[in-house]
Amino acid sequence: MLLKINNLKFINNSKLVVAIALALCTQIVVGQEIIEDEVAKSKTHKDTLKASDRVKVDGVAAVIGDFVVLDSDIDKEFIQLQARGVSTADITRCQLFGKLLEDKLYAHHAIQDSITINELEIRSSIEQQINAFLETKGGTMAELLDFYNKDSEQSLRDEMFEINKNAKLASDMQRKIVSEIEVTPEEVREYFNDIPEDERPTFGTELKVAQIVIIPEISETEKQKVIDKLKEFKADVIENGASFTTKAVFYSDDVASRKDGGKYTLNKKRPRMVKEFRDVAFGMQEGEISDPFETDFGYHIVMLEKIRGQEYDVRHILLRPRVTEEAKNEAKDKINKIRERIVAGELTFAAAAKEFSDEKETKNDGGQLINPYTQDFNFELTKMDPELYGQIQDLKDNEVSLVLQDQDRVNALKYKLLIVTDRVDEHEANFAKDYLKIKNLTLQDKQIQEIAKWQEEKINDTYIKVNGDYRDCEFSNNWLKTEKQ
Repeated sequence: MLLKINNLKFINNSKLVVAIALALCTQIVVGQEIIEDEVAKSKTHKDTLKASDRVKVDGVAAVIGDFVVLDSDIDKEFIQLQARGVSTADITRCQLFGKLLEDKLYAHHAIQDSITINELEIRSSIEQQINAFLETKGGTMAELLDFYNKDSEQSLRDEMFEINKNAKLASDMQRKIVSEIEVTPEEVREYFNDIPEDERPTFGTELKVAQIVIIPEISETEKQKVIDKLKEFKADVIENGASFTTKAVFYSDDVASRKDGGKYTLNKKRPRMVKEFRDVAFGMQEGEISDPFETDFGYHIVMLEKIRGQEYDVRHILLRPRVTEEAKNEAKDKINKIRERIVAGELTFAAAAKEFSDEKETKNDGGQLINPYTQDFNFELTKMDPELYGQIQDLKDNEVSLVLQDQDRVNALKYKLLIVTDRVDEHEANFAKDYLKIKNLTLQDKQIQEIAKWQEEKINDTYIKVNGDYRDCEFSNNWLKTEKQ
């Protein structure tokens, strides 16, 4: 019961959705004895090694199966945390070292279990990480190399590839461990009843929010303009030898791929991009450029660069038709009239959403927004998206907002009304009212126990050697394989 309560507090305090982030990498090797390290151990370093300390000049801190953990790996973990804006003032080297040991244990056994990864996906994620860093920091590649203490862009990419590859192996191993774990209603009830009343969790204030969305209509004239422009691009590339990549950089409305010249890698077995896009790309020959075609995002042309088995390297140019002032005014007039009728009591908000909203995902539920994390209609106030919170924070229950202007990945402009349809104040967990949340906590607790069991078993089955002062760290796992009392 103590484990259960401690785990529950851990889940609540850290606000983790799934308590599987216990670590990553390593592999099954038979040797179970730890070879005594010849380096003298200092008892004064016990769990107090800070980021500024150095035990060795990039010595081997530990060996786990076929993996090693270097002193510099711990330094890199500090750098990664700092790059994400995480304060490392209260984080010790021992804590990060323990995390790295777990990471290597997972990765090692992922390899032993023949878990494979897609290298192209890894390299694509590296590009996204580099671009995100440069955008958020407003820096240059030279500054990025200096930050990571690398002398070349290739060495940085190589190191990031290894880090991302091992992280992916570890996360896939974690998912495999808990993939078949389920909980029954009786287990949920037992879990809840086992929690002492004075230790039951408190759930924050929750809201249910609904919206009506009106999207300005795109005129046929504006659609034809972008189709004609895309045809011009295609003709210029084919007839005049113009660069498709350059045109994508200068003209494409797809911000995510524009810097890379509109490049994406598609895989027939792992769908990416919308169906209309895939159907066109997979039906082409190398070097071919498609005619303009439409998706929810706008109009595209695609050039197929290379086919490698199931992998298709493509470049595309996306153009979105312009929204005219006339279309904007018509949409604003429409949503203002809808609001007037709701406020006057002629229509309920739900009925108006079903009748008039242009948002297919919500209109049939009376405009009710679905929480993307819980897949229900409830939004905990403290975890709500800041933008959405800002739009509804001053609304009273069942008060209709003023007309708001917004945009999303598909629509460059849309107008919407919001309403808070229900509010549940902060309260102590109630089995009937909070069943889904308690079920989720029960599942997390069961996953934690399964992972703890897996870790204990694999630590015993894996060759592990911890060196030097790191042997004096206080670990939650038995990395030193000492006899249990």
